[in-house]
Amino acid sequence: MNFTRRLIVAAAAAASALAASAGLSTAALAATPAAPAQPSVVIVHGAFADGSDWAKVIPLLQREGVRVTAVQNPLSSLADDVAAARRAIDAQPGKVVLVGHSWGGTVITEAGNADKVASLVYVAAFAPAAGQNTAQQGEGYPAPSGLAFLRPDAQGWLSLTPEGMRDHFAQDLPASTTAVMAATQGPIQAKAFEQPVGANPAWKTKPSWYLLATSDHMIAPEAQAAMAQRAGAKVTKVASSHVPQQSQPEAVAKVILDAVRQSR
Repeated sequence: MNFTRRLIVAAAAAASALAASAGLSTAALAATPAAPAQPSVVIVHGAFADGSDWAKVIPLLQREGVRVTAVQNPLSSLADDVAAARRAIDAQPGKVVLVGHSWGGTVITEAGNADKVASLVYVAAFAPAAGQNTAQQGEGYPAPSGLAFLRPDAQGWLSLTPEGMRDHFAQDLPASTTAVMAATQGPIQAKAFEQPVGANPAWKTKPSWYLLATSDHMIAPEAQAAMAQRAGAKVTKVASSHVPQQSQPEAVAKVILDAVRQSR
């Protein structure tokens, strides 16, 4: 056998061995179970805000490799906001940690029944029981001072006055910031607060976390504590206004990341 022929035979043998090895490696990889994907985070904002309310928290989550989607609620009714949340949930590739602030807590209590939702995070939020509406969550507690600064228009949309935003909604933020918040707020239909959740609040079947704002002027801290206890939520307290996602974003991100890590 001449030299050229020996090279051809040797190359063919090497190629055959390589193909066999690759086949074994592929089979071995296929037999190895894939690691479970990290849940995405879907955030539902509250009244008098929009998705940008979470602009300080989102980068902290993304830095940890978490996929985040902030819902833009129409704030026209509970059903409309639940539909917006469910569209965002459906768009995620896998499991979801569903986060709600304030009015958004009522929304996630209903929308969180979606199969993709692994857990819930309430941030200074309402968490109604079966058949209850948002307004009922304050019954039996002192009226929060911020409620005196709500103003309806002729069509029943509620807004918060600049004074209410500055002194009661976000009193731990600079006045220059609250002035912008007042100008860009999302009004909510007053009737939404009277619309009840269904018979199966999501917190009954999904693990939940609750970040309680102890200096909240919009939802009484005592009411927050009662709702969190009823939901069996893991509670974290923070000395903040109604918007800890703006005044203490690191604390909020920490709670959400805890839920993500425990919901794989």
